Amino acid sequence: MKRAAELGYVAAPEGVVAVEAGAIEGRRLRFYDYCMAAFAVILICSNLIGAGKVAAIRVPGFPDPLVFGAGILFFPLSYVLGDVLTEVYGYGRARRVVWVGFAAAVFAGLMSMVVVAMPPAAGWEGQEALEAVIGLAPRIFAASILAFWAGEFANAFVMARMKVWTEGRYLWTRTIGSTAVGQGVDSLIFYPLAFWGVWAPDLVLTVMVTNYLLKVAWEAALTPVTYVVVNRLKRAEGVDVYDVSTDFTPFRTRV
Repeated sequence: MKRAAELGYVAAPEGVVAVEAGAIEGRRLRFYDYCMAAFAVILICSNLIGAGKVAAIRVPGFPDPLVFGAGILFFPLSYVLGDVLTEVYGYGRARRVVWVGFAAAVFAGLMSMVVVAMPPAAGWEGQEALEAVIGLAPRIFAASILAFWAGEFANAFVMARMKVWTEGRYLWTRTIGSTAVGQGVDSLIFYPLAFWGVWAPDLVLTVMVTNYLLKVAWEAALTPVTYVVVNRLKRAEGVDVYDVSTDFTPFRTRV
């Protein structure tokens, strides 16, 4: 397996070896498992706590309140972390994390629906509050899982391909570009599937467009943080992975 540096990909930080993804197959990496756990936690919390609430805040200079889904404050962090994983560890390891997050979200969603559906004991008065807080309609749950799966894989694919095209330079172009694509796929799937016919059509479109723009803006605002995390992880792991000849199918977990 050639090192990526031999193919011209030399934009790795000092002290870091640029390699093709296959060169680290089977290698144990120090912080990969922690990133995987953080990704799953962010995904579960953002889906269960904020997905169904529409919030509104007043922004100085605008006549109407800014309407957005409350989960936008935290869900985009999964895309930031997805960018970090793809940039540092490559598409194959990011793909495994997406599947782990998918499985964790499915379990959390099914558990919440089972717990809410169980008949409450006599004298226990928290059923309505529980339904309001963690209750998930099957439609919203299915839309959320499908949108996450498609959006994250679109994000990882664009991130990995752009890294090769740019020869490892201009990290900001691929973090923002991949998020624009991934969040676009996510939003186009989630909001119509989850809320069309439940919310008014103009509300669905308003929230979808507003959330999309805010998510991309949020990613752009976090670009300096992404740079710091990516460079520190690359130095800690000692490698900078390029997906030169990677199989980009989403339907596998082997790396």
